[in-house]
Amino acid sequence: MAMLDRSAWYELARTTNWTPQFVDAGELFPSVQSDPFGIPMSEWETYDEPFKVSYREYVQLQREKDSGAYSVKAALARSRYHETADPGYINILKWHYGSNALGEYAACFPAARMARFSKAPSMRNMSVFFYLDELRHTQIELFHAHELVKLDRQFDWAVKAHHTMNMAALPGRHAADDIMMTRDVITSSIMVNLAFETGITNVQMVAMSADAANMGDFCFSNLITSIQSDEARHAQIGTPLVGILIRNGRRAEAQRAIDIGLWRMWKSYSLFSGIPMDYLIPLEKRDRSFKEYIEEFVVEQFERQIVDLGLERPWYWADFLKDIESHHHNQHMALWSWRKGLYWNPDAGVAPAERAWLEEKYPGWNATYGRYWDVITANAQAGRFADTDAKGMPCLCNMCQHSITARGGTLWDARVHQTEYEGRRFNFCGPVCQWIFNLEPDRYAETETLVDRHYNGEIDPADPDALLRYMGIGVISEGGRDAGAFSWARAYNPLAEAAE
Repeated sequence: MAMLDRSAWYELARTTNWTPQFVDAGELFPSVQSDPFGIPMSEWETYDEPFKVSYREYVQLQREKDSGAYSVKAALARSRYHETADPGYINILKWHYGSNALGEYAACFPAARMARFSKAPSMRNMSVFFYLDELRHTQIELFHAHELVKLDRQFDWAVKAHHTMNMAALPGRHAADDIMMTRDVITSSIMVNLAFETGITNVQMVAMSADAANMGDFCFSNLITSIQSDEARHAQIGTPLVGILIRNGRRAEAQRAIDIGLWRMWKSYSLFSGIPMDYLIPLEKRDRSFKEYIEEFVVEQFERQIVDLGLERPWYWADFLKDIESHHHNQHMALWSWRKGLYWNPDAGVAPAERAWLEEKYPGWNATYGRYWDVITANAQAGRFADTDAKGMPCLCNMCQHSITARGGTLWDARVHQTEYEGRRFNFCGPVCQWIFNLEPDRYAETETLVDRHYNGEIDPADPDALLRYMGIGVISEGGRDAGAFSWARAYNPLAEAAE
């Protein structure tokens, strides 16, 4: 029997609203989850998803993607690629799987809430695919990471990082919980599907896929390309919501969702994407700088998209452009210096040739960040490896939970950003994190950074060894060390023979 073409039945299949008889409509779609804005049901039925797909088409396409990804993985395993790959690159994989695998699983929860509580029938339909996408991403990333545990126990963090209080896991988890788990489905969708998946993830998936292919790691390149092809579909779930909110006098709420969602995820992904691209990928294999990717995918494409939707670029755009030039460089210094608390081995990535590349891509790098690395290099050359470790605890932002840093050298621009609330002082890395806190202080006031936990007695005794154990270091695996055993510093002058 011939099958009907999708165009003959799709519109009917996606129109699944009904008049409830056994419960009140407000009970079926509680406003706190479904619609705190009071928008009429007739408006939700105008929701029109840009990317239309049937379940039959979805399953066929996903099967082909999985077959391709697993086939490439099997072929690469036979070549023993990972046993001989660049150490800095291998640690990108550890960081990626630890940060991303269960982050994909966490995204199943907002997808399921959208499928259950959205008043727009087409949005419910697309959210089911969103849920299935994220579950597939979780499974395929954990499978790939599990195969590498035998190579290095640090790959075990792929399944464990999000269950720990590790310094690298807390910031991303705090941001994701904020935008994915604690808001109504309309706001969550704009924050997650539009601001995050449309605005930010392209940089990670497209750029890192190119760098991985340059490294000869076609397994990882194929994996994240496969994931991004799904993101491109469910990233559009939030787009029709903006038009509905604007037509119903809720432009300000849509704008605020964009502003918060973009900044919250930017702060973590600027590390997750920026540091590998600018420091960990071997110089000869780099496709472009992180800044160049951000300028294309966010500054140009995403800004144009949100303006076309009837919104404005975020009010903090000047701060965002400044952050592109600075945040991941500052945080790379912080993470490398506190590497003993990480679950991967970061590479400094500041040999002379690499510094020349950084100066070319980020003019002024040597006069600012380079001053810090000058001191580190001098200590390494003298064999004072212990002096390259940070001492004590950094001051952490009470919003993004990253180290509060500023460029040094000739462009020193440290500023105090603090809010007093209910007898407690909150510290922030800049005006945008402070603005988000001040919008809803009750939402964030009970959150405690690692510094807070250190001083309130939760980490006991309050010493470095107890802090590392609290973060899972020495329990799941040993902490990080310089990926190349300071080989980058040997390019300057012969190093002392002492080991780190």
